[in-house]
Amino acid sequence: MTGVDVLIVDDQAPFRSVARALIRLLPGWRVVGEAVTGEDALTLALGDRPSMILMDINLPGMSGIEATRRILAEAPDMKIVLVSTYAVEDLPPDAVSCGALAYVRKDDLTPALLRGLPV
Repeated sequence: MTGVDVLIVDDQAPFRSVARALIRLLPGWRVVGEAVTGEDALTLALGDRPSMILMDINLPGMSGIEATRRILAEAPDMKIVLVSTYAVEDLPPDAVSCGALAYVRKDDLTPALLRGLPV
């Protein structure tokens, strides 16, 4: 797979740094932007139209779940992967119904896992 543009959305700088490093390991993948709030994610996603968004669930202001819902209402083909530290059984109920492509625990995020997602 080549040409995957990724938007990273997380309010924690250490996670954004790790995600950037993981994406750099994948040929053809690149980070095209970063956001720390759901509102910024919405603006960047609809403006830049990345191939994939790594979206934290818990963000200041608009949650990642609500940002995902709003982005997909405007761009239904966009691929959004929710990321957080929740165990799957502890996910907020609306995480399942917001339209995200997948949920990945932050600790499980690897280049191989990213490469295996349908983009």
